[in-house]
Amino acid sequence: MTTFALMHGGQHGGWCWELLTPELEAAGFGVVAPDMPIDDPAAGAAEWAGAVAAALDGVSDDVVAVAHSMGGLALPVLASLRPVRHMVFLGAMVPVPGQAFLEYLGTAEGQTAISMPMDDSEPDELGRGAFSWNRSRTYFYPDVPEPLARRAWERLRANALTVFTETCPIDTWPDVPATSVVMTEDAAVPPAWARAVSAGRLGSELVEFPGGHSPFLSRPQELAQVLIGIAERAPAATR
Repeated sequence: MTTFALMHGGQHGGWCWELLTPELEAAGFGVVAPDMPIDDPAAGAAEWAGAVAAALDGVSDDVVAVAHSMGGLALPVLASLRPVRHMVFLGAMVPVPGQAFLEYLGTAEGQTAISMPMDDSEPDELGRGAFSWNRSRTYFYPDVPEPLARRAWERLRANALTVFTETCPIDTWPDVPATSVVMTEDAAVPPAWARAVSAGRLGSELVEFPGGHSPFLSRPQELAQVLIGIAERAPAATR
C-alpha cells in the first residue's frame, strides 16, 4: 500500500490536511500527517524532516511525500533520511543543497520565489511570528470559504525562520523523482517561479492546479485526485 506523507507549510500543522486525508484513505492509501516543530527556533529542516520520518516508522518504502509551501525546504531532506518513492512540491519552496534559503532569495532566480511579505507582525521573544487575519486571507486562503478560512487562521502557530537562515542540511539532491504542483492563482509562491524551477533545477513533472495557495482546504476532493494520479504514474520504488 502506498502511503502519503503530508508535510505542512509554515505556521500550519498536520491539522491542515484534515479534509484531504479521508479522501486519500477512502481510495485505499495510507496517510501520515504529523506536526513538524516549526515553532522551535532550534529546529531546522533536518528536525522537520525527522518528525515526518518518525511518523513513518514501520511504514514500507512505498511513500509519496507531499510538501506544501515552506515544508518544501524539508522534503528532499526527508528523501535523504529514508526511502521515498516520489516527492511532490505542492506550491512549495525548493531548497538548494549546501546553501541557506535566505542566501538563495538574494539570487536572480530566488528574488522571484516568494510573493508574500514576511514581516507582518512583531516577532515574539524567540523571533517567531504568524500572519494576521488580513494577511492570511490574502496569501493563504483567498479562495477558501470564509468560515473555514477563519478557523484555519485561528489554528496558525508562530513560526521560527531557522529553515530560511540555516544552510540546507543536505549537500546533494536525493535520487528521487519529483512532481511540481503549481496553483495557478497562488499569491504566496509565484506560479512563474515554480514553473521555472520545475523545468530547470528539478527537471520534474509539472501539474497545473486551479486556485490559491491552500487547495487542501479549498478543493480537497480535486487535490486528492491529482495526488492519486501522481502516485499511480510514479515509477515503483527501486531501493
